[in-house]
Amino acid sequence: MMTFLKQVRRAAAAAAVVFGCGVGANPASAQEVIQIDGSSTVYPITEAVADEFNNQNEGKYQITVGVSGTGGGFKKFVKGETDLQNASRPILEKEMADARSNGVEYVELPVAMDALTVVVHPDNDWAESMTVEELKSIWQAGSKIAKWSEVRDGWPDEKIKLYGPGKDSGTFDYFTEAINGKAKVGRSDYTASEDDSVLVEGVAGDKNALGYFGYAYYVENQERLKAVQIDAGDGPVAPSEETVIDGSYKPLSRPLMLYVSVASLERPEVAEFVNFYVKNGADMARTVDYIALPDECYGMAMKRLKARKTGTAFGGKSEVGVKAEELFERELTN
Repeated sequence: MMTFLKQVRRAAAAAAVVFGCGVGANPASAQEVIQIDGSSTVYPITEAVADEFNNQNEGKYQITVGVSGTGGGFKKFVKGETDLQNASRPILEKEMADARSNGVEYVELPVAMDALTVVVHPDNDWAESMTVEELKSIWQAGSKIAKWSEVRDGWPDEKIKLYGPGKDSGTFDYFTEAINGKAKVGRSDYTASEDDSVLVEGVAGDKNALGYFGYAYYVENQERLKAVQIDAGDGPVAPSEETVIDGSYKPLSRPLMLYVSVASLERPEVAEFVNFYVKNGADMARTVDYIALPDECYGMAMKRLKARKTGTAFGGKSEVGVKAEELFERELTN
């Protein structure tokens, strides 16, 4: 039987999913359309929330969820073209400036945590762990690494087939920042896709492949993939809920965010949906194999939402290594 998450993946391939406009749904007026776009990583959580929200409201609202990537989604959000933005990295300075120039204010709501997971084929019996420096040697701009033997002595003299997110992806931004030291800077000669399912299939089908994507995509396919432990200097650490929450899985753990337009929150249907999202975010995250924030974080998110506190806690940078408890302790920057 197809799992719920696999159904989400299949739906994501269509690039935009509409809820509440099928047989038996009430016709939605223009004012009742809720438009969401952005990260393919955050998409499964938002899709699950939208599905449950409309189940409880008997299809009263029409909700569209696009998957154009974090960067692609922000291009629309900062122009006021969408109501909500799924983001697998924080909003950047250029996007903040565009939002200001267009009069778009937003509330930043962390909704879950993620572990960017480096994966290999299950038959790969050499790359049990890799250091950050080894990953950088492979993925940095201008890298000439082509074979496993060039990464570490004793590894096979076989060509590495690389898979990773495309350049509109927040996952690409975050990984390049964490591993290469600068966001958006990395080698380009790899198989890139905004659809993480494509990356899963690529690595699962090649013994010499190496790729990376969000933790939930690994969990859903762990019988076909193997996670590489990451050594940032304190020994190898595997991705897991525990190592992400306690901060030991570094530097590839990250928060996942939802940005909400303040103008859109004036519409009752949007406010109702976002309130539902925050109240049920932990359960929905777990439903699709994501790492929920500590319970108290959702309470703080609700306070931020009700107070309409605008801005970002990240100062316009794709910061790495942020722990869950820090997400609501910082001053917000507009």
